[in-house]
Amino acid sequence: MRKELDHRVPSQRPSPGAEAPVPPAPVLTGHRAAPLLRDRTRYWVDRTVVKGMTAVAGWLALACLAVVAPASALLVWTDSRSPDTLQGKVETVWRTVGQTLRLGGEVGPPLRIVLSVLLALVSLLYVSTLVGLVTTAITDRLTELQRGQSTVVERGHSLVLGWSEQTPTLVAELLAAHAQRRSSAVVVLADRDKLDMERELRPLLAAAGGRRVRLLCRRGRPADPAALARVSPAAAAAVVVLPPDTPEADTQVVKTLLALRAVVGDARAVRVVAAVRQTRHVATARLAAGPGAVVLDVDGITARILVQCLVEPGLSRVLEDLLDFAGAELHVHRVPGLVGRTFAELRAACADACVVGVVRPDGSPLLNPPPRTALGPGDAVVVLAQDDTPPTWTTPTATPLPRPSCAPPAPSPDDRTPVRRVLVLGWNRLGPDVVDGLARNGWEAVRQTAFPAPDPSRRLLVLGGPDGHLDPDEYTLVTLLRLRAAERESGYRSPTVAELTDARHQPLAPAGPHTDLVVGGRLVGLLMSQVSQTAELAAAFDELFSPAGNAVRLRPATDYVPAGTETSFAALVEAAGLQGATALGYLPGDSRIPLLNPPKTAVRCWTPEDVLIVVTAAATLQPTRGDRM
Repeated sequence: MRKELDHRVPSQRPSPGAEAPVPPAPVLTGHRAAPLLRDRTRYWVDRTVVKGMTAVAGWLALACLAVVAPASALLVWTDSRSPDTLQGKVETVWRTVGQTLRLGGEVGPPLRIVLSVLLALVSLLYVSTLVGLVTTAITDRLTELQRGQSTVVERGHSLVLGWSEQTPTLVAELLAAHAQRRSSAVVVLADRDKLDMERELRPLLAAAGGRRVRLLCRRGRPADPAALARVSPAAAAAVVVLPPDTPEADTQVVKTLLALRAVVGDARAVRVVAAVRQTRHVATARLAAGPGAVVLDVDGITARILVQCLVEPGLSRVLEDLLDFAGAELHVHRVPGLVGRTFAELRAACADACVVGVVRPDGSPLLNPPPRTALGPGDAVVVLAQDDTPPTWTTPTATPLPRPSCAPPAPSPDDRTPVRRVLVLGWNRLGPDVVDGLARNGWEAVRQTAFPAPDPSRRLLVLGGPDGHLDPDEYTLVTLLRLRAAERESGYRSPTVAELTDARHQPLAPAGPHTDLVVGGRLVGLLMSQVSQTAELAAAFDELFSPAGNAVRLRPATDYVPAGTETSFAALVEAAGLQGATALGYLPGDSRIPLLNPPKTAVRCWTPEDVLIVVTAAATLQPTRGDRM
């Protein structure tokens, strides 16, 4: 009580003769004006709607009567043909209201009117319920189609399971491959919104020619057998399983492969191509996929490609052109009439393709075999051609072979295994495999923590950010930017190979003509598309990307013909064959675009800047003279 008294404001009475103080104006802080009629109406409608369907129907009926009844009365009272008596006018008004609201409009005793209204309400309830059921069924069906829950009834289609940064690349290549057929489809099943997938992939369909091929997207978990059954995997020509962009990507691939075997079974042969990100999960994925499936190692393939691009500067563009379906790619053909002919004869007799090797009946490839290797029964020929049309075979004719002006000098004992140095900037799980691959080819890899000065005598490898980073390409892009700035300042440049994980960052990379950008995910996606269409190519590409065996190399054209010689590409094919190599194409000296399987009869003046693309033994992987940057 004392505290309340202490806080009271004592009244101040004016002294006699003093003016009374003016009372302060009322403070309007927090004061709100009276709500408008529109706001009160909206609030009343909101409170009415939440009461349920009965209240809404009742107020709707009253609102209709409030409009229909006065309008009907006005029509009757202004009609000269209406009855003269008040009862007749009221009955006419009732009939008009009843016909408008489908209430029958019967007149007479009250019981007759009530029964007519009851029958009209029953009829209205039946019709509205039927319309509601039909509308709900159509809406549910449209929603199911929009969500991608419908069943795919296709045969011979290519099925892609999962979504990652490789999906657009893979789908684009599959659409290009299917565009050559009369009627086919590419189906994508992923746990993603169907409309989002179609929005991202539709431009790829238009680029591939959407009239011959269909693109179908369905939403569902690839590891769910019920979702898998909706895309008809047993009737597919090939099933491709992609690792998602999540930390547990390889686990999801294994679960998807197990679900695929549960749906398809082991008795039905379906071509399955899967990929795992880490090498240690390859064996588990192969067990889950079953016999006959192909499981690719993303990290292992990327590491091997990085090593090859370090040894052969400029090779990344050749490999990408070799793996995609635009231009020339590898094909496997079985021609019974060629049995008994040697590889040298096949190479000379193929008029519109480059013969690369032979595939034995058991599926083992022989790339760049010895010239006297004969084609046996059941053997297939691996050729580099523009499409899968069988190449033209002619009678081999003697081609005059121009000889180099002088033979290349024999390497001295000290120069046969020169030690080359690569500075590695950045580090991730690919680092140990890359260092081991470089060591096998006579190169020394040194991890560099400080930023190096440009030096043309050494090469640089830029790896992506550390494992687990949200965007590993950030480190690569920043490092390339610093390298370009240092090169402009010093005037020197270092041959560089940089790793990218996302193909969308490739146009952003500040790369010069001496920089190879290796997008591992894109190259693996291209490889999966090739293997999904031709299973025999899996072993061939495995040999091309392996440390041992044969590999794609870049050799100066002057190793085979004298500089300034005008001759056809067919002559260089034979000249390369005499030195134990198989020619695939060439890089013109004035262009950075590789020409694979060029016309063999076209004559060209070969310069020292021209580079021949060949397949040769990987044991000879050493830096070529005059590395092309």
